[in-house]
Amino acid sequence: MTALLLPVFVLEEVRRWMEEAGVVGAEATGFIVTGDDRVARHVIFPDQRAGRSPACWVQVTERGKAELAASIGADETYAARIHSHPGYAFHSAVDDRNPALRFEGALSIVVPYYGLGLRAGLHPCAVFVRRARRWVELRPGPHRDEVVRVIH
Repeated sequence: MTALLLPVFVLEEVRRWMEEAGVVGAEATGFIVTGDDRVARHVIFPDQRAGRSPACWVQVTERGKAELAASIGADETYAARIHSHPGYAFHSAVDDRNPALRFEGALSIVVPYYGLGLRAGLHPCAVFVRRARRWVELRPGPHRDEVVRVIH
């Protein structure tokens, strides 16, 4: 599989969105759009709602699901879900069950500290790849760089 390439401008767009939500203590989510070349073109931030009962959470609304279906071109695909957590980046049990992207090779990127972690690039983020119907964590380093990496 060809690596997902994340241009810096895409990560900046995500960081701004997540930090804006984080100011009020809310998690945020988006979906990274690519073409056949696996270079991220942009991010779709569907309609979503967030809460804190008792833990933080974010959920795409029915309207947001319709936006996702209507926002992608015939030559595009959603390669990754990216979402924020209030503290450390990890995959929760809810993240593991989230049906947003379930195809083999799909990526799930978790950004720590309400998006602030992206100020240091992808390194502080948790990255998971879908393999054999499970989410497998990819620790920072050369192996993860073969699956997803930032480009300038």
